[in-house]
Amino acid sequence: MTGTITELQQSLLLTWLGGFTVVQDHSWPLQDTTVLQVAAPDGQEYIVKASTTSHHIRREIAAYSRGLPGLHGRVPTLKHASPEAGILVTGYLPGTLVAGTSSESDPRTYREAGMLLSRMHLPAGTSRGYAKALAARTGSLIERAHSLLPEETQRRLQEVLESLEPGPATLVTTHGDYQPRNWLDDDGLIKVIDFGRAELRPWVHDLVRLSHQQLLAQPTLAAAFHEGLGRVVTSEEDHHLWTLENLNQSVGTVVWAHHVGDAVFERQGVEMVTRVLDGFLPCSG
Repeated sequence: MTGTITELQQSLLLTWLGGFTVVQDHSWPLQDTTVLQVAAPDGQEYIVKASTTSHHIRREIAAYSRGLPGLHGRVPTLKHASPEAGILVTGYLPGTLVAGTSSESDPRTYREAGMLLSRMHLPAGTSRGYAKALAARTGSLIERAHSLLPEETQRRLQEVLESLEPGPATLVTTHGDYQPRNWLDDDGLIKVIDFGRAELRPWVHDLVRLSHQQLLAQPTLAAAFHEGLGRVVTSEEDHHLWTLENLNQSVGTVVWAHHVGDAVFERQGVEMVTRVLDGFLPCSG
């Protein structure tokens, strides 16, 4: 058994599954979470996620606990969990990761992904503190980006941040990392995995990464995605939150990537910052 699973976690797995064998290790480099595909005596396969340090385990458990109605068979089903021990078990979803395959450039993939996201975005009320807290975190990130970004860029980031009015924010259940590396293609049926960054946020949060990557300069894909999603950024609240979420995620990418030594991802973050300062808006086709 892998040494990244603690004795307590392994004991829980044996209790839950009655024994198992590791089929494949799906753990990501630079992450502090072990992800294993395992086979159990009941003839079923499962996904095990375990960590003693990552808050993503608890976020994922919370997302499943809140419920994802209308998505049966399209998202993993939680089977067992212990937030205290930092471990969860879901059913294994068959399919091939969309990232890096022909599905990643197929409008049908994005139309279905948009539709699934619309089901996922369950209303969760209005928060008067969300935008204010996000603005404060973003300000801290801008300070931490000192020496990583030109002084003029930092000044402009701070100006844009200060121009925003952190008013009430309408929240939904967001995925937190909605992009092809977390989508599966099962003979044309798109599925969604990895809810480790799920949280209650504004709906535009889930558009940021896609808009800077797969949908960038791809109006056909963008149109298909928004057709499935059924909405675009239109209201003043949407625009304010879109800018704030972009500021946070772009500067956050630069800071995090530099911290872990991922130079390629850091450059992507710098490019995101440049687009945001140029008034970047999501393309709806």
